[in-house]
Amino acid sequence: VQLQASGGGLVQPGGSLRLSCAASGSVFSIKAMGWYRQVPGKQRELVADISSGGSTNYAESVKGRFTIFRDNAKNTVHLQMNSLKAEDTAVYFCSEGGYRSGSYRGLWWGQGTQVTVSS
Repeated sequence: VQLQASGGGLVQPGGSLRLSCAASGSVFSIKAMGWYRQVPGKQRELVADISSGGSTNYAESVKGRFTIFRDNAKNTVHLQMNSLKAEDTAVYFCSEGGYRSGSYRGLWWGQGTQVTVSS
């Protein structure tokens, strides 16, 4: 499985970014996908996940601001991030995984993409 993330960058507070992740090496349409983020010295945090059927879950800290969606025809998953805050600054990773006891767990990881929210 190969996951290639892109779309990170520097944005001002209140701004928007869209992260994209291109997947290959698996049957994408039947896989659950997720986005995590990590800041130095802290554990990786699950931000959002989406099932093969399109059901989504979000961390409380991003609900109402972030949207995860997928395009099975293009084997891509995206994270639309609006109303960005300084505390959203992190390296963002896309993942392919599955659900255990109703919770998403990433099993395969792409390289991270840096998101910096600063004025």
